[in-house]
Amino acid sequence: MEATNGVAAHRTVTLRDVARLAGVSVATASKALNGQPQVRAETRARVVKAAEQLSFSPNTFAQSLITQRSGTVGLLTSDLEGRFSIPILMGAEDAFGSDQTSVFLCDARGDTIREKHHLRALLTRRVDGLIVVGARPDTRPSLGRDLPVPVVYAYAPSDDPADLSLVTDNIGGGRLAVDHLIRCGRRRIAHITGDPGYGAAHDRARGALDRLAEENLELAGGEVWFGMWSEAWGRGATRMLLERCPDVDAIFAGSDEIARGVLDVLHEERIDVPGQVAVIGFDNWNILAVNARPPLTTVDLNLEQLGRIAAQRLSAAMEGNPGSGVETIAGRLVTRESTAPIG
Repeated sequence: MEATNGVAAHRTVTLRDVARLAGVSVATASKALNGQPQVRAETRARVVKAAEQLSFSPNTFAQSLITQRSGTVGLLTSDLEGRFSIPILMGAEDAFGSDQTSVFLCDARGDTIREKHHLRALLTRRVDGLIVVGARPDTRPSLGRDLPVPVVYAYAPSDDPADLSLVTDNIGGGRLAVDHLIRCGRRRIAHITGDPGYGAAHDRARGALDRLAEENLELAGGEVWFGMWSEAWGRGATRMLLERCPDVDAIFAGSDEIARGVLDVLHEERIDVPGQVAVIGFDNWNILAVNARPPLTTVDLNLEQLGRIAAQRLSAAMEGNPGSGVETIAGRLVTRESTAPIG
């Protein structure tokens, strides 16, 4: 059987083979491939070239002994449906991909005991860090300051200001929605939203009201319609709104589910969307927004970007540069046919 560069083709290439071909010690080859700063650039290039030439694939366990890293992080969530945790996971995996870091997903199902169990299991597996994703964008209890690995909280902020938390900008999202409606020429804008027990519902309403006030506009219907995060509530609230304010020309719904209910009633009443009434939702939940009739303009929470930034911040913390406080990630408007300029 032929040999390639002195290495028998039938056996696994080792770090020693790479070192021999590059003309360096095994220790230097290891440092070069693991990005250690003590290695000169030309030496590193020679080692990398040798590794590529030999199709060298480092043993993960052996690497972990050298770097004291397992190459894994845990993503601990309480989001049962995955509506928020899955996009965050995708963004985190994108950011970790170049470093060949794997992400373990554990669902605590909103159960504190289950969360503690998953936490112990992840630490036993020697994960290098943790991303904790809440099921709702309200403050959650910190996992504590005595954990052996860094932690980044995403979507739901920790109640400890010493922790680093990344959150979505719900106030900015409310402003963004109403600003778009105003730019479409709408002046009688109503707001139907969800559970008043959610801080996000109040934040979205605050952003909407602030933007209306800047234009000296009153909220159509005279109040924010708080209720439930459901299509049924969207239908019921829209019927009440039309009775009180039949000349409404735009409705900002606090979620895409609510917006679907709004659209149902407007169709039943033969009110043209967006000709007579424009409708905008929140979340950009694709299965609802794209399949609505007409397709729904909505505010995207930018959750994949949130996941990418969470991974970047966790990587920095793993390198000895931990952060703290709350960092806000802006949303973006996704424009579809349910909104259009008047005329």
